[in-house]
Amino acid sequence: MSEPVYNVSTPEGGDPTKVDVNAQYAGLEYHYVYIMTCSFVVWLILPGIGLLYSGLARRKSALTLLFQSWMILAVTTFQWIFWGYSLTYSRDGGPFIGTLKNFGMRDVLVAPSPGSAVLPEIVFCLYQLLFCACTVMIVVGGAFERGNILPSLIFSFFWATLVYCPVARWTWSSHGWLYNLPALDFAGGGPVHIASGWAALAYAMVLGKRKDHGMVSLRKPHNTTLVFIGTVLICFGWLGFNGGSTLNASVRSMVVIFNTNTAASTGILGWAMVDYIKHKRKFSVVGACEGAIAGLVGITPAAGYVSVWLAACIGFITSIVCSLLRNINDWLNIDEGMDVFKLHGVGGIVGAFLTGLFATENISSLDGFTFSSGAIDGNGIQVGYQLAEICAISGYSFVVSCALLYILKFIPGMHLRVDEESEMIGLDQAQLFEEQIGDWSLVDNSITVTTPTIVGVSKQSSVSKDETHAGKAM
Repeated sequence: MSEPVYNVSTPEGGDPTKVDVNAQYAGLEYHYVYIMTCSFVVWLILPGIGLLYSGLARRKSALTLLFQSWMILAVTTFQWIFWGYSLTYSRDGGPFIGTLKNFGMRDVLVAPSPGSAVLPEIVFCLYQLLFCACTVMIVVGGAFERGNILPSLIFSFFWATLVYCPVARWTWSSHGWLYNLPALDFAGGGPVHIASGWAALAYAMVLGKRKDHGMVSLRKPHNTTLVFIGTVLICFGWLGFNGGSTLNASVRSMVVIFNTNTAASTGILGWAMVDYIKHKRKFSVVGACEGAIAGLVGITPAAGYVSVWLAACIGFITSIVCSLLRNINDWLNIDEGMDVFKLHGVGGIVGAFLTGLFATENISSLDGFTFSSGAIDGNGIQVGYQLAEICAISGYSFVVSCALLYILKFIPGMHLRVDEESEMIGLDQAQLFEEQIGDWSLVDNSITVTTPTIVGVSKQSSVSKDETHAGKAM
């Protein structure tokens, strides 16, 4: 069955009032139904990240992170349909950035997409939009508990424009320089993980440390259950994130989904093993969740290129490397409490490197037309191409993110970081109205320095030393 062919004279795919625009996809509908299903699944990653970040934060700033997961989706959707999609995937343009040919979604409808001829362009556009939104939400973790919401949304719009769109163009557009090198990046080890990890590091560095940095309570999640639920949604969503990146329904897609689950599982095992050894035969729920995410990050660039057992190795190795870097924030002298750089930046680098080692034609060719191999197949130069991708994306994301953040920081009235009082009382009370985590209340909102009390608990009840310390700091 022949694939639809893009006709430059009808860039939208035809006039639906005169022709049946669906006819060109007759017999191929299963491809775009599969990708749309993957899109529905990927969408859940956004609230998943919000729940994960909310659970990891202290409760006085937890709701703000849930709010931001919605706002990032909204802002990124606008950016993508405004000019993000065109800058990334326009059919003209160069190896570094596209043009504004599709500005405002012009001519983006039912024509065969630039990513896959079996997908209507509107389907391809939606799927790639969610990749952009998830990446930006990961970046925001670098500013938690001290980043002002409105400037973070402005930063998100311009970061997606100046960092994500160019890097995605390099990696996935048929015009991209990394694509044609070729660097192998199946589902976003570079544009999603490496770029977001370095950007989060820049965000944390520019904002500076939290006022009470060093307190024991800063290192303790306020709600481990939320961390678990958020991680479950992320893992579920990542099956569609990686599984749909073949941009068709093929045997390769099924292997990708199997590899994704395998790497997440061995990631859990690797992190739990390190915890068991380091903490005298004890485990950690949060550690297991971090292990799953590390495994997902590691397999993202490799999922469509490696066998199941090699996927297991990638998840296991990535999680162990990330777990052993538990003190990386102290080594770098920064306050990046969500560990975005460790999990996504370092994890993405490890995954991209291992892709160059383990990629095999036997797996990549399962879709019928991709023949890519790595060092394990005798193509040793692929490791060099992967290192070129790692260095280019790491350097570009960090430098441009720092420049953008410093520009915003020194714009009068922008206030990239909240004031000290807002930081100490928590972002929920400072930036949301009539909303806080339900079991906390302040005795008198008119008093700047107060001690929080637990509703329904007598004054004689015991309170942990960490919470008491946090209360005094407020």
